[in-house]
Amino acid sequence: MTLPDRPRNPVGGHVPVAGGLARVGLAWARDIGAETVQVFVANPRGWATPDGNPAQDELFRDRCAAEGLSAYIHAPYLINFGSHTPETAEKSVHSLRHSLRRGREIGAPGVVVHTGSATGGRPREVALAQVRERMLPLLDELHDDDPYLLLESTAGQGSSLCSLAEDFGPYFDALDAHPKLGICLDTCHIFAAGHDLAAPHGTHRTLDRLVETVGPGRLRLIHANDSKDVSGARKDRHMNIGAGHIGEEPFRELFSHPATEGVPLVIETPGGKEGHAADVALLKKLRDA
Repeated sequence: MTLPDRPRNPVGGHVPVAGGLARVGLAWARDIGAETVQVFVANPRGWATPDGNPAQDELFRDRCAAEGLSAYIHAPYLINFGSHTPETAEKSVHSLRHSLRRGREIGAPGVVVHTGSATGGRPREVALAQVRERMLPLLDELHDDDPYLLLESTAGQGSSLCSLAEDFGPYFDALDAHPKLGICLDTCHIFAAGHDLAAPHGTHRTLDRLVETVGPGRLRLIHANDSKDVSGARKDRHMNIGAGHIGEEPFRELFSHPATEGVPLVIETPGGKEGHAADVALLKKLRDA
């Protein structure tokens, strides 16, 4: 079977998989017109590390390959390698190792994890030292054909370790700029943290700053979400594309920056299947215009 040419930026969404990765997730993907998908492989708000279903894993891999889909994993939200609580730090190791293993099993090119925060009133330097201690061994366990670990910054709430583009610098330094380390850029998060994507050439300036900070080739996934709040509000509230304070034009601009060449976009927007289908269609329109 001949697959269609892969677009410069495949566009898709986070899809539900309860009931079967292939059976449920890929059906949803088709319904919204997805060219790429993101999934959870565990309860995103828990510490459980369930085994996969080998039959569903194989079917999912085969169908993704047949349909030209890439499939990313989002690790659970509770993971925080900067936590002052030993139990949280240890559970974070166990949970992320599980997500990386499941990524290998389903052929995911990347696993997204939030960069966390320095809890307990500790200095950032102490928290980053713990990030190094706990996360670097997980990166060293990865082989060439294993998923990349994709760091996702936050909207800047509390004592976040990484919210602005320049914050990725100390985080990468703590992890020796490991070759299996990449970035998942969330447009809502980076906008809320203070990078005004909606300003003239704001998207290009932000991407330039990111590349200056971590070097080329590190951006491997984009979470494409509009923002319910203004730039600098430090609130993580997603909106549908064009319906928030970012607007449509910055997403059009995003498609033209050299750093986004070949990088998939995944939406995490409200509105259920209908809302996702509309956002995927709009992003494709902006991409292909």
